[in-house]
Amino acid sequence: MASPSQNNIPLSLYVHIPWCVKKCPYCDFNSHEKNQSFDEAHYVKALLLDMETEHQHCQQRTLHSIFFGGGTPSLFSAEAMQAIIDHARKLFAFGDIEITMEANPGTFEQEKFNGFRQAGINRLSIGIQSFNSKHLKQLGRIHDGQQALTAIETAKKAGFDNINLDLMFGLPQQTIKQAIEDINTACAFDVPHISHYQLTIEENTYFHKHTPVLPEADSLWKMQTHCQHLLAEKNYQQYEISAYAKAGKRCAHNLNYWHFGDYIGIGAGAHGKVTKKNNESGEPEITRRWKHRQPQQYMKQALENSATSGQQVLEQQDIVFEFLLNALRLKAGSDIKTFERNTGLNFTTLQQTLNDVEPDLFILDKNRVSTTDRGFLFLNEILEKLV
Repeated sequence: MASPSQNNIPLSLYVHIPWCVKKCPYCDFNSHEKNQSFDEAHYVKALLLDMETEHQHCQQRTLHSIFFGGGTPSLFSAEAMQAIIDHARKLFAFGDIEITMEANPGTFEQEKFNGFRQAGINRLSIGIQSFNSKHLKQLGRIHDGQQALTAIETAKKAGFDNINLDLMFGLPQQTIKQAIEDINTACAFDVPHISHYQLTIEENTYFHKHTPVLPEADSLWKMQTHCQHLLAEKNYQQYEISAYAKAGKRCAHNLNYWHFGDYIGIGAGAHGKVTKKNNESGEPEITRRWKHRQPQQYMKQALENSATSGQQVLEQQDIVFEFLLNALRLKAGSDIKTFERNTGLNFTTLQQTLNDVEPDLFILDKNRVSTTDRGFLFLNEILEKLV
């Protein structure tokens, strides 16, 4: 077994803001409509205490990225974001750090986003989903097509040059032409990163109970391939199943997930993964911890004792599966040195795990593990074999 130092494994911080103006009918994330439970000051205090508790497991480590996700983090004030970032800076060393905040077009105000930039946020991920007002209404979004355009301009005026646009395809009654129009509009802004993914119907959502009519499989395939070709023509390289970036603009935070790096999760329902040496054996031990899901319970527990709801030490088979589950999402896969560093396991464990997978679906040698071109198209088949 390899013996990685935890200080050599990249460490990220995820901050979950659980409130939205309105719950979207397709969303299965831990998010709640903004109501009387919304208490920014109380929640920030809980986050800072939660961060201090997590820091005890990750002392003397450098943070490589911070990601504010939700929910809609842009509902919080710039002062709240400043307090969280400043506290992280007190506890951890900062490298050349990427700090991302998710934002929805319906929450954009110029002065507020100027404040976010001054607070230290240097990357925005804007939940556009579509520029078509009809489709946005069907998706239950609070913004229309014009507000989507205005949000991007507002972000640029505030000084943000590292911007991701989230776009969906396969929307109710969407045509191939309309899907292409969304991509063309996004590319016209020349942002460095675009996420493009298919609308899926998840359990415990309104759409699962009242499923809208979606495009047929053949149309979905044409939407995906036409848009992929268009993105490539515009110099957006696909590096993950739904992520496209210009040169040097891949999302560092998500790459750390996909390479099985360490991350702290604070906030209601947040998950984390931290590697440290077992005190008895001296071998690396990977522990997952997760927090109470309900915001009120989370705040109560964080302020009284600990926000942690549960934890699990991963077994070897869990480690290998989770590594592959993430790494094979990347078109280039992962190099074996990263696997050994971030898992504490060696090359032979990968060989044993992939024994039952058809050899034409993956590539494995002493330098890299990845899917073949066919395997990338049928990744679910590989994962089903692994399970």
